[in-house]
Amino acid sequence: MITVRYFAGAAEAAGVESEQVAAATRAELRAALLARHDRLAGVLERCALLADGVRLDDDAAPVPAGATVDVLPPFAGG
Repeated sequence: MITVRYFAGAAEAAGVESEQVAAATRAELRAALLARHDRLAGVLERCALLADGVRLDDDAAPVPAGATVDVLPPFAGG
């Protein structure tokens, strides 16, 4: 199991700030999150996924068991 933490618009779309999910790759994680939260569909494609601080860019990228994955939408700032 991994811990998924949602931030900003991703938390709003998911309706939770964190949860436990079983996934071994980025692709499995995205599929599991979309299956749980319909409203994430429009947000997740723009989010960065970081497993223990390391960006998951490739769908085949492994997600280590016990990792914390942050779901970070793009931020505007100044």
